[in-house]
Amino acid sequence: MDLPVLLLALGVLLIVGLATDEIGRRTRLPRVTLLILFGLAAGPAGLDLLPKQLQDWYAFLASIALTMVAFLLGGRLSLAALRSHRKAILVVSLVVVVLTATLVGGGLIAIGLPVVLALLLAGIATATAPAATQDVVRQARAKGPFTDTLLGIVAVDDAWGLIIFSLLLVAARAITGDSGLVVLQHGLWDLGGALFVGAAVGFPAAFLTGRLQPGEPIQAEALGVVFLCAGLALWLEVSFLLAGMTAGMIVANLAAHHNRPFHEIEHIEWPFMILFFVLAGASLEVEELRVIGPISVAYIVLRTLGRVFGGWLGGVLADVPMLYRRWLGLALIPQAGVALGMALVGGQYFPDLAETLLAITIGSTIVFEVFGPILTLVAVRKVGEAGFEHTEQSAAERDDKS
Repeated sequence: MDLPVLLLALGVLLIVGLATDEIGRRTRLPRVTLLILFGLAAGPAGLDLLPKQLQDWYAFLASIALTMVAFLLGGRLSLAALRSHRKAILVVSLVVVVLTATLVGGGLIAIGLPVVLALLLAGIATATAPAATQDVVRQARAKGPFTDTLLGIVAVDDAWGLIIFSLLLVAARAITGDSGLVVLQHGLWDLGGALFVGAAVGFPAAFLTGRLQPGEPIQAEALGVVFLCAGLALWLEVSFLLAGMTAGMIVANLAAHHNRPFHEIEHIEWPFMILFFVLAGASLEVEELRVIGPISVAYIVLRTLGRVFGGWLGGVLADVPMLYRRWLGLALIPQAGVALGMALVGGQYFPDLAETLLAITIGSTIVFEVFGPILTLVAVRKVGEAGFEHTEQSAAERDDKS
């Protein structure tokens, strides 16, 4: 191992992450997109500047970064956070996820895509980008019932999505020829085992974190919990995404001795995400992008339709104001890290589809991360909640005006 070269590469990539933050603030370009494009330019498909040892770390960095993302997702699923606008959050999120998966899977099969690939992409399509949505809300200084509902949906949306992705993964494995009993056993273990790992880490963490020192958990605690959860999940060959989310949800709901159980994870998450997104871009094959271009376009169109119609139908079933129904789906377009995590998991089970899955997911992520936040910003402005524009005006009054 050429240690000096490896350390230089890590240093340069982390500084690139700082530069990406600054460029993103000045241009409003998404950080995720900039990092993926940088990885593509620096990787084998571009200038081939990254040392091979660093690329060999991709699986490790991806597991840690995405387990952190899953922990933070679970942390948003507290009963207190869901108590407000509970019906709208649960109903809209479930309808959006189911309709998105149905449209993407059915549409891709209809245009001739192999069923296994279509099912995996249908599961990946359910993922959103909570960080991108929250960035827009902060940027727009948005506040009000639509914003509260949107943030709740984004948190729950990925929880439903991980479950549906796991079920579709089981269905895809059944299609490839495994016996029904074997597939059922693997499916139950993947889901049940992930819940077991999440609970095994989450319950002790809920009791212990924050007790070594008064106040918030310290950084060593946060890293220890994440590494334990990711390591156990990978060792037992269950979903580290679902395990991390389960543990996060348990800690968020049961750790009553502090208010921000994942504050330290938020502090240390970004360096891992920088390396993850750069290496994801570096792993792209340009030739693969050319081949799957039409499939990516179909995926982007079908997923967008699923979000838009899902937001409207879910709004109808949850009886949300008419104005909200028009914009909820468009506000849920962004997609980033969780989708890439799903693509990696799918590639582990179906190695022959790994490059195609990653290429489609990364290519569409760039599109969704460029245009998705813009649509989210338009949505919060259209409902009158940007820049604290929201007043005590009732939803019914806004409906009359619309």
